[in-house]
Amino acid sequence: MSITSAMVLYAVTWFMVFFIVLPLRFVSQGDAGDVVPGTPKSAPATEIVGRKAKLTTLIATLVWAVLAGIILSGVISIRDIDLRGVMTG
Repeated sequence: MSITSAMVLYAVTWFMVFFIVLPLRFVSQGDAGDVVPGTPKSAPATEIVGRKAKLTTLIATLVWAVLAGIILSGVISIRDIDLRGVMTG
């Protein structure tokens, strides 16, 4: 795996984990009962994006390490997931 492939794999993994972590423990202003004038009830009650980004980085790094290890070890290769048989031949 080249350095570019590793970076792309990490970026994709990071964003996938971020979109999974983002709605966890979400409290809207409507749920909290404190709606700021000019904002919708569904707006976040507190700013916790920084904490979620740090958590995402931790989880994504672990997931990336496992994925990179699997790819580099050769346990699963692109030929193993070639369903159409394009790589044979």
